[in-house]
Amino acid sequence: MNSDVDPVWDAVSNLSRFASLSVAAELGCADHLAEGPLPVTELADRCGAHAPSLRRVMRHLASFGVVKRTSTDVYALTEHGTALRSGVPGSRRAAVRMLAEPAFWYSLGMLPNTVKHGRSAFVQRYGPLYRYLAENPLSGRLFDDYMRARAVPFTEGLPRCYDFSGVGSMVDVAGGQGHLLAAVLRANPGMRGVLFELPSVIPGAREALAAEGLAGRVEFTAGDYFDGVPPGADAYLLAAVIHNWDDGDATRILSNVRRAMRDASRLLILEFVLPDDDSPHRGKDVDMRMLALFGDGTERTRSEYGALLDKAGLSLCRVIDLPGEAALIEAVPA
Repeated sequence: MNSDVDPVWDAVSNLSRFASLSVAAELGCADHLAEGPLPVTELADRCGAHAPSLRRVMRHLASFGVVKRTSTDVYALTEHGTALRSGVPGSRRAAVRMLAEPAFWYSLGMLPNTVKHGRSAFVQRYGPLYRYLAENPLSGRLFDDYMRARAVPFTEGLPRCYDFSGVGSMVDVAGGQGHLLAAVLRANPGMRGVLFELPSVIPGAREALAAEGLAGRVEFTAGDYFDGVPPGADAYLLAAVIHNWDDGDATRILSNVRRAMRDASRLLILEFVLPDDDSPHRGKDVDMRMLALFGDGTERTRSEYGALLDKAGLSLCRVIDLPGEAALIEAVPA
């Protein structure tokens, strides 16, 4: 870290920067600027915004390189700003909109309350996250878009960084819409997959994988990983699952997977694996969101994952770095 940077004031400034980004993401400013510079008044008309207020936000966005002023009150999109466009490779618009969603924003603002009482203020007010998303379809769609965007480095990196030789079948446990499973199947034409999800998720996943031309290679199985998972596969994938739970529930999930595995099966856990020291890591930022939204959910270090796996009758073999500071933990029956 630059010794001249005051970390406290820098964090305070980052909050204001994020608020400005959330304005641009919510109003679709980058999409309107995609074809060229616009005066603030015209941009406000297109966005349905109050021009004097938007002018101040654009000035702020220009100060950290998201847009640039080309003449008086006329702004153009920069290379960094293109990440706020919809539907472009590397788009961050869904991520910004999701983190600025009122209930998510509330959860972070109430983090002191969560830490003081040991219970997520979000859960106390809105109930469990996934129930909230199911009951609020707009937020649910935002969350799905966010997770798709967040998964891009992993979907590209997983089949490239891990050798799936010898894996004829893989169960994607709580695989959502099947984006990771699809990436692995495309890279390994001889493999078949099982998408294991809650009953409410299966129809959307079936549609998504059919659109990828992979429906014929995937079996869709509904269930709950707290009750058990489909047995007998060569590999089991748990992507962004274990970090949602405390050690007791995480061990229960891993134990159910262990019971389903054959002696030659392997388990693949895709998560952030935190460094044991105080070095910066993206997973530590994510951990604060986990604390705010779940309370008990947490990111873990390699040694903490090793202890969890040991309790579930599994042995950690290795940790493989993936793009985006995520990691793939490979484990086998102990």
